[in-house]
Amino acid sequence: MNSPGGVIAALALITAACGGGGDSPATSASDGNTVGVIYRGTLDDGSEFDSNVGGEPLVFVLGEGSLISGFENAVRGMSVGETVTVRLEPSEAYGERTESLIIDLPAEGAPDGLAVGDQVVLSDGSRVTILELGAETIKVDANHPLAGQALTFEITIQSIE
Repeated sequence: MNSPGGVIAALALITAACGGGGDSPATSASDGNTVGVIYRGTLDDGSEFDSNVGGEPLVFVLGEGSLISGFENAVRGMSVGETVTVRLEPSEAYGERTESLIIDLPAEGAPDGLAVGDQVVLSDGSRVTILELGAETIKVDANHPLAGQALTFEITIQSIE
């Protein structure tokens, strides 16, 4: 015959083993949580554009907007150990390409050694890709390199705090 104290102790052990009680970590990711993820990002052609698989988790505060909206939306509600694959349209990632962001800049004062395809940071902090080099002007693209592309991410939650 079980004593009431023995049943209560057994329930406490079960509750602790299941993550219940006190200061246990969050069970699903929500805004304000610090989340650690392992991810792999691919384009529609299957090529990988970014990954931290085999490395350190990407750690961020969910809901602060430090990552693209579609990535944060995919993580929201996930639990530690859960993996999801999500395809993001450009509007959920880096937006559509904007032709008005392809501009000509004066070549005067440009650093030596520039080549088509180089990415450089302008004095205002903008990152641009060199499209054409001319004697008088340099054509640059200020769109994000992944603008206009759908992105697929495989995301695994490593930690939630």
